[in-house]
Amino acid sequence: MKYLYNTGSKVCANAIEVELDGENVVSVKFYGGCEGNHRGIEKLVEGMKITEVVKRLSGITCGHRTTSCPDQLACAVAEAAESLSKK
Repeated sequence: MKYLYNTGSKVCANAIEVELDGENVVSVKFYGGCEGNHRGIEKLVEGMKITEVVKRLSGITCGHRTTSCPDQLACAVAEAAESLSKK
């Protein structure tokens, strides 16, 4: 299942698309922001368990912001998993 998460203006990326399969992250695509860092994060979390992505990335901040692109990815994965469980 693919899920599009809108980050608003909280971080550099405008949106994050996540694809989940059961308990695992199949793929991630960031829209906007720092391409190199985002491509690295995308590759690192591919195949990772949803719970592990949320555990590792939640709460990471960026500069003066209270969130970051990795933190927003954790939010996106958690929200997508919740949506998937309701189906």
